[in-house]
Amino acid sequence: MQIRSLRIAMTVGFLALVIPIAAQAQWWQHHPKYLHAMSDLRSAYWLIAHRDSMDPLANDEERRAMKQIRYAYQALKDASIMDDKDIDAQPPADFAFYDHRGRLHHALDLLHDAHNDVTGEEEDPAARGFRHDALKRIDDAARDTDIAIHAWGF
Repeated sequence: MQIRSLRIAMTVGFLALVIPIAAQAQWWQHHPKYLHAMSDLRSAYWLIAHRDSMDPLANDEERRAMKQIRYAYQALKDASIMDDKDIDAQPPADFAFYDHRGRLHHALDLLHDAHNDVTGEEEDPAARGFRHDALKRIDDAARDTDIAIHAWGF
């Protein structure tokens, strides 16, 4: 009888730990698109900035793209604050490793995803300027990344 009670107690304890984790496992799917875009921008920045020891140094286009991503991220952060969003509630960034060609192409895909997340109506008039600035910066970063891809012959 005691063994059965112990098993039940252990099962209940285990479930008490697992259920909240499962409920929170995909918490970011319920957050605003700005936060998704911010996560995509973080990943894109990392992909462009991260270099393998065998990779050539970053070209001017890559450096410009990183600068535009930083500005776009800040604009989205400001817009999220104006909307009273928890800017720390971002989905996890994708830090998968690719070769130089793959990193630039994946960064470009993430920049397009970020653009799509930010596009749309902004309900808060105070955040509209930040959204507009973020879109411009994301588009500039995508253009610079695309130029970098072509400059490398990828």
